[in-house]
Amino acid sequence: MRVLHVSSGNLYGGVETLLRTLALAGTNRRGGAEHAFALCFEGRIAEELRAAGASLTLLGPAKVSRPWRVWEARRALMALLKREAFDAVVCHAAWPQALFGPVARTAGVPLVFFQHDALTGEHWAERWARVTAPELVLCNSRYTASTLPRVYPRTPWRVLHPPVSDGGAGLTPSERASLRAELGADAEEVVIVHASRMQEWKGQRLLLEALGRLRQVPRWKAWLVGGAQRPEEAAYEAGLKAQAVGLGLGERVRFLGQRSDVPRLLRAAEVHCQPNTGPEPFGLAFVEALYAGLPVVTTSLGGPLEIVDASCGVLVPPKPEALARALLALIQDGDVRRTLGAGGPARASKLSAPAAFLEGLEHAVRSVARERAP
Repeated sequence: MRVLHVSSGNLYGGVETLLRTLALAGTNRRGGAEHAFALCFEGRIAEELRAAGASLTLLGPAKVSRPWRVWEARRALMALLKREAFDAVVCHAAWPQALFGPVARTAGVPLVFFQHDALTGEHWAERWARVTAPELVLCNSRYTASTLPRVYPRTPWRVLHPPVSDGGAGLTPSERASLRAELGADAEEVVIVHASRMQEWKGQRLLLEALGRLRQVPRWKAWLVGGAQRPEEAAYEAGLKAQAVGLGLGERVRFLGQRSDVPRLLRAAEVHCQPNTGPEPFGLAFVEALYAGLPVVTTSLGGPLEIVDASCGVLVPPKPEALARALLALIQDGDVRRTLGAGGPARASKLSAPAAFLEGLEHAVRSVARERAP
């Protein structure tokens, strides 16, 4: 069985993390489907897919503002589908579904839409995607599935939580101490880590507001991990740094920028906190933190309601006072931190083990391939 995954490739976030995990897991799994990838743009994910040994085709820099680029990318995909046999094309998110779903349909290859975000039915990409209904939708959470009828009200669907790897071996005590010292945290301090893209709904501003209420509380530090990928994100990041200084947190909050060692950073911290102000479609970062054995503190919105429970974390309303209280309790009580952290790995594996994801994905592809078979 061969599956082609189509995505844009120009940014790096949850979709790209899933593709990388899929490539690595598929390469190391014998007897399973072969997963190939088609991207429009060169970038970090293209480099990572090549490094994983995955089959990668670049379709060309398709931009809706330049229709000839779209047609060139569509022709490249059609040539690939004629040249190589695939049992299904999986379009990841509305933009590639809108641009390339019709190509798969014309080529007679079963089409699957992987829904990574909540849908409104109002964005131009979603309206365009609606024109070509897939045979099946794979939703990354029950929350996103609840929004699917806004675009595909009659299309069959199933929930398939994205794969997340366990992050590899933990740090030795000396490695952990060295990394913490490098980032300004001593052995007695409780490190709170937030790792995501620089977007306001990811909750960095809310986290700083909560930490501002704890500035008189001793023995904690915070690491904000993630770099800006767009001009508006750079402006947002600059505003966060100014906010931290204004709250008197300049010495206690460190902005680490884009990092390639997030699993190591998680294992050097004590608490993970990403207090979203808008619903997260699923939340790969929360699963990564659970694998690292960190208690997770987040807001009770969207996908994290399917990830975090009383065995591994704390859910709070998106208000700084409630968030500050939850963080204070964990800063002051090491036993609670360790108990919640110990429940994380099993919870993460149950939700997002890569082997289970691959099995579910292959089962889904077989179902649409059988339906289309003559």
